[in-house]
Amino acid sequence: MDNMNIGILLVMLIGGAAGIFSTAFLVVSLPATIVWKVYRRVVKGIPLTM
Repeated sequence: MDNMNIGILLVMLIGGAAGIFSTAFLVVSLPATIVWKVYRRVVKGIPLTM
């Protein structure tokens, strides 16, 4: 295998992992934030915009 192919493969794997982790973070954090704001609104009466 050529050295250039190994380098490109490593860059591909690192970039793919970064994309997967950032997407997973957004998928988890956005609904969690919305649920947390609704919970605070119902329990403590805090406006959703705060």
